[in-house]
Amino acid sequence: MNRIKSMIVVFAAALLAVSCDKETPVVEYLDVTPNNISGQWQLVKWNGSDLSEGSYFYMDLVRKETKFTIYQNFDSMADMPHVVTGEFSIETDAELGAVISGMYDHDEGFWAHKYIVRNLTKDSMEWIASDDPSFVQEFVRVSEIPTSIKQ
Repeated sequence: MNRIKSMIVVFAAALLAVSCDKETPVVEYLDVTPNNISGQWQLVKWNGSDLSEGSYFYMDLVRKETKFTIYQNFDSMADMPHVVTGEFSIETDAELGAVISGMYDHDEGFWAHKYIVRNLTKDSMEWIASDDPSFVQEFVRVSEIPTSIKQ
């Protein structure tokens, strides 16, 4: 009888050990602050779809001055990036959460949308247009913006 009890205890311990190995990793979400979103980001999905081949959009967000630089070729030739600069701000809305907005330099005006920033981690974030929830952009953090694009 003791032998059966010992085998049951060993079997239970083995099951417990196996179940612990398959834990889902915990995702650490960050507060949306200029410090936490500061850095270089690449747009990887627009409304659930990957960018078309040859298209790119990189953004450099600078925390201290709350300034941004965007390098993109959506409205220019593929080998000629369109570079725009400006300032951004982050506000907290009681219903929406963190909302980022921006203003372009050189009299280009405000961004077309204000964006709700969601699912911010150290490596990724999602922006949803506050006036059009179907307009979703997914960004990943990059170590640097390619030099060939910055020239």
